[in-house]
Amino acid sequence: MAHQKFRARVLTPEGEAFAGEVEMVSTRTATGVVGILARHQPLLAILEPTELRLYRTESEIERFAQAEGYLQVAEGEALILVEEAHRPEDLDRSELEQRLREARERYEQAADGSEEQRRAQRAVRRLEAFLEVVTA
Repeated sequence: MAHQKFRARVLTPEGEAFAGEVEMVSTRTATGVVGILARHQPLLAILEPTELRLYRTESEIERFAQAEGYLQVAEGEALILVEEAHRPEDLDRSELEQRLREARERYEQAADGSEEQRRAQRAVRRLEAFLEVVTA
């Protein structure tokens, strides 16, 4: 069953990762997984690292490894502002695994409650999510 389409944009500090018409956006917010359809009520949410799915149709899905960021739904558009958004085929599994090991080491070596420890913990969560997207 086809759904009404709406505009979705994915923006990173490097520029626009995606812009187009979609039937649904699926991502994870700080409070849980959310699916956005056309005519969704206005929404502002904090995004967690996860797999971002943009459904052009039921069978045509644009997938991204999404870092932390924000989702805004307003005026018939979903705007996804994230630190990083990578297509799974652009990610190197072995490089991600190495970066994850390094982030875990930084976390273990950092002083409890320090900003360095919080940054390392965010990196661990992001890299774990990216690895899940690559292996899915």
